[in-house]
Amino acid sequence: MNFRKATDALLESVTLEDLANTMGVSVQALRQARSALDSTAYRSPPAGWETGVKSLAARRIAHLERMVKLLK
Repeated sequence: MNFRKATDALLESVTLEDLANTMGVSVQALRQARSALDSTAYRSPPAGWETGVKSLAARRIAHLERMVKLLK
């Protein structure tokens, strides 16, 4: 793994679109759920949001662990 590939992999991030796809909801639904509670745009988070967040977090951890192994 060269410097560019390693730093690209390190700096990758999860997007709101990634989360929406994992949860089967729209990006707009997530934007509204992330709004301030007193905002007129606020909507409740999607049911089971914890599962979607946990899934993406686990994938990110696995990705970074693979990277660490490659760099050893």
